[in-house]
Amino acid sequence: MVKGTEAVTEYQPLLSDSHMKLPSKSLLLAICAVGIGGTFQCGYNISIMNAPTKSIQNFINQTWLGRYETDIPEHTLTLLWSIIVSIFTLGGLIGASFGGNLAIKLGRKGALLINNTFSLLAALLMGLSYPTGLYELLIVGRFLTGINAGISMCVQPLYLGEIAPRAFRGAVAMGTSIFITSGILVGQVIGLKELLGRDDLWPVLLSTTSIPAVMQLLILPWFPESPRYLLIERDDSDACTNALRRLHGQEDYRAEQEDMERERISSQGQEPMSPWQLFRDPTLRWQLTTSVLLNAAQQLNGINAIYFYASYVFGQSGIPASKIPYVTLGTGACECLTALTCGMLIESLGRRVLIIGGYSLMTFWCVCLTLTLTLQDISPAVPYLSMACVFAFILSFGLGPGGVTNILNGELFTQTSRAAAYMIGGSINWMSLFIIGILFPFIVDGLKQYCFLVFLVICCLVATYIFFMVPETKNKTFLEIQAEFQSKYAGKNSRGGGVTLCSVSR
Repeated sequence: MVKGTEAVTEYQPLLSDSHMKLPSKSLLLAICAVGIGGTFQCGYNISIMNAPTKSIQNFINQTWLGRYETDIPEHTLTLLWSIIVSIFTLGGLIGASFGGNLAIKLGRKGALLINNTFSLLAALLMGLSYPTGLYELLIVGRFLTGINAGISMCVQPLYLGEIAPRAFRGAVAMGTSIFITSGILVGQVIGLKELLGRDDLWPVLLSTTSIPAVMQLLILPWFPESPRYLLIERDDSDACTNALRRLHGQEDYRAEQEDMERERISSQGQEPMSPWQLFRDPTLRWQLTTSVLLNAAQQLNGINAIYFYASYVFGQSGIPASKIPYVTLGTGACECLTALTCGMLIESLGRRVLIIGGYSLMTFWCVCLTLTLTLQDISPAVPYLSMACVFAFILSFGLGPGGVTNILNGELFTQTSRAAAYMIGGSINWMSLFIIGILFPFIVDGLKQYCFLVFLVICCLVATYIFFMVPETKNKTFLEIQAEFQSKYAGKNSRGGGVTLCSVSR
């Protein structure tokens, strides 16, 4: 371990200048090419289902009436609509479970390009559902969009984390959150009545998911594969050098290549790990524990409750029901704004400050929102305080947990374990979303506004765990981060699995 650490610090001066330079134009364009057909799609497909709810339910009723000459029972309509909405989550879970394998076999870029076939097929099926009178096509289409989202959430952060210079790794990796929040906002805008939110245009609205897919298929092939993947997993030094030159410039790639060479040496003879192998590796136990906890907390921290309560709070504040969709745009704009802000701050403040600060602020706003919702009727001003708490909670989420979680997922692991870590983390994320979707109505019905006390506890516990257990990863190589974890938890790992700290890579 000492040799590995010395090798890392020996080349530290080579990176000092990188802090003074901006990312290359080619790197920025590559981020856009990956994001537009990646997590942008995920956010877009989440938000566009809000506008056509009533129109699709009317279509299902008309189809049922044509088939069976009777109106659809209310409980059956509710069940079918719930399936259409929630099967997206099931598709996401399945996509996340094999997205890492696609990234290993086809490469990061290859996996993203193939992933667009799910989006194109989904757009075709959902667009044909109305003219064919088959609401079943909506279910299949939503399932395929879920698979597309699951793969994107797994592979895009892999690619972004591996093409970024060390000095800008956090800011580049924030592209995942920036594009997903941008997708949510664009979906909210496109779903307005003035655009494609009209009753007769919902098939067109659902088919627009093909546009980002086509854009990525046209643009992404012009950019190189992940240099780290080419060197460490494909052992292709020439292709790696060419990719680095294109992404970082002719003069700025050598330090990154030296980091990759050291990581390749440390992992020589090791195949990419499977999720099961990662679970069994005691030297990565604390990194995996952290990844699982952060991914579960990202869905269980109360952000879904906030969106559920948003319409109620806006209504209580005196906003007419017809105007609430326009006010709701503010929530999407908040998330998008904070993702951009987090991207600008993450390299100066570091990961720990942002994520601990985000969860701490969310804890505080949970208290405030519980109080304002409880005291809603004592003064006309209180509903406006509730509205302010809603936006403050969303801002706090976007500033920390919403963006930094994906970055830490990639930084806590080296090349041989990173794809497996994203498969596990992504699966936990989608499972947590499914669980909160099932349990949330019961939590709200049982606790009403006091449900935020549950989320308060979760946010507080996660902030405490990160404060005591997770080191700062800013401007460190992946080998340095792994060495720090092994040094910090060497005694615990040796007691748990009989492993001593004898290697930087494992």
